[in-house]
Amino acid sequence: MFDLTGQVALVTGGNGGIGLAFAKGLIKVGAKVAIWGRNVQKNTAAVKALEALGGEVKAFVADVMDAESAETAFQNTVAHFGCVDICFANAGGSGKVGPLAALSLEDWKFNVDLNLNSVINTYQPVIKHLIGRGAPGKLVVTSSIAARMGIGMGTGYSATKAGVTGLTRALAVELGRNNIQVNAILPGFVETEMSVNTPQTFQDSARRRTASGVLGTLDDMEGIAVFLASKESNYITGQEIVIDGGQSIFPM
Repeated sequence: MFDLTGQVALVTGGNGGIGLAFAKGLIKVGAKVAIWGRNVQKNTAAVKALEALGGEVKAFVADVMDAESAETAFQNTVAHFGCVDICFANAGGSGKVGPLAALSLEDWKFNVDLNLNSVINTYQPVIKHLIGRGAPGKLVVTSSIAARMGIGMGTGYSATKAGVTGLTRALAVELGRNNIQVNAILPGFVETEMSVNTPQTFQDSARRRTASGVLGTLDDMEGIAVFLASKESNYITGQEIVIDGGQSIFPM
């Protein structure tokens, strides 16, 4: 079980945080991994970390907020690996935050580009490639429990992360007969380079509101990536998989 030998997996934002954790899980079970990221130094460090696990990996510079950049990175990925079988559209971020009434239209459009259009820019060439090959495939997007919960001052983040879960359901129906499964991962508060810089009071609050009483770690992200990329999840599609230690169901 959970053998991805010979499979090629693409992970956007795979040079750090949750994306790198996904890549580590995938490479441990035999997948060849392409990571996309904007930061050349982080890409290089990620490749070194993944190669230490004994797998084949290559990094490509890409800005998935730009459709042309994503298309170029995809063509370069296929030129190197020959194909893509699995795609994790993980790149995104908190974006422009603040009261909705204070956000400019440009701020709002940035949030949509960052967390929703970036996924579309990533998925489109992959979908065309899979259908063109007549090959099965796995598409996975990183959403957030913010897609289900109200996040004050973070309307753009919540709305765009909810947008990708809607996209997930629609694509699951659209691509089901092509044997392409589409799912979303909804992490809770996970200790990453970005999250540990949030105020300690916020971290303490998140911990108190988690059923397990502990915050998630990057190690917790590896297994779900492997499962959703493998044939063992072939009958699971259009689903939102929550990985939050019970944060989203904890009574307030």
